[in-house]
Amino acid sequence: MLAVNGFPLIGGRGGDDAAPAPQRAADPAAQVPAARVDRFDAPRAFRLIRTQVAVGQRPAGSRRLRALAERLRPQLPDGRFESVPRHPGLRNVVGVLPGRRPAVVVGAHYDTEARPRGFVGANDSAAGTAGVIELARALRALPRPPDAREVRFVLFDGEEEPPGSTDFFADALRGSKAYVAAHAREVGAMILLDYVANAGLRLPREQTSNRELWGRMRAAAARVGVQAVFPARTQTAILDDHTPFLERSIPAIDLIDFSYRYKDTLRDTVDKLSVRSLDAVGESVLELVRELRAG
Repeated sequence: MLAVNGFPLIGGRGGDDAAPAPQRAADPAAQVPAARVDRFDAPRAFRLIRTQVAVGQRPAGSRRLRALAERLRPQLPDGRFESVPRHPGLRNVVGVLPGRRPAVVVGAHYDTEARPRGFVGANDSAAGTAGVIELARALRALPRPPDAREVRFVLFDGEEEPPGSTDFFADALRGSKAYVAAHAREVGAMILLDYVANAGLRLPREQTSNRELWGRMRAAAARVGVQAVFPARTQTAILDDHTPFLERSIPAIDLIDFSYRYKDTLRDTVDKLSVRSLDAVGESVLELVRELRAG
């Protein structure tokens, strides 16, 4: 993804609560509250982060990423691949809980930066992917509301720009651009998970994110007891996988802690992450999707 207001190009995304020191923010105000509900299995999702990081660097089109995709697909309901036109070897991983349309899309990208060499993307790829998959499992286990709205879970390939690219605008977000081109008329709202598991997590509204949907996101977080993670302020505008949806006038929000100090570095590893942070996001998004699904 790319920050629009003069920030450098970024991409890519690593501890758990058994390693307490890295999970405690220096500022007590940045502590992540515990959710009041227990529907999203954050330890299970955290194990999936570790599984992805253990694969190593996973740039779009690589053998490692394609092998990982074969392991991720069966973990989504009715999981399938959708190819990315004009980009051979790239494919989105898609699951669905059926219902009426327009659908709600919950997404993340599962590729990592190609540079620097050895980048494993714990927060910038693996965390969002694990969050989406666990959300799918948790939602499938809950009672289905009458006349429920369809929910789609999409793992986007090719979010990061390919090696040698000098134009993020043209060359990145390949999977989300292709998905929107094929499905825009079927989608009514989109929630993107990006940097969502770092210790001391804070997710202000990304500047381009839809205000109304963001307001509902904060209200959902308040209902589960973690509204502090979603402060009432705005951060910089970021080009990310929600952008193609916004360009088609589909309400979309980007959950990303752009203050994450290890972004785009080899230090974006599992020890920088927190089970509690991931749980706060998972429970909040689950609450919001339940509301949208019933609406």
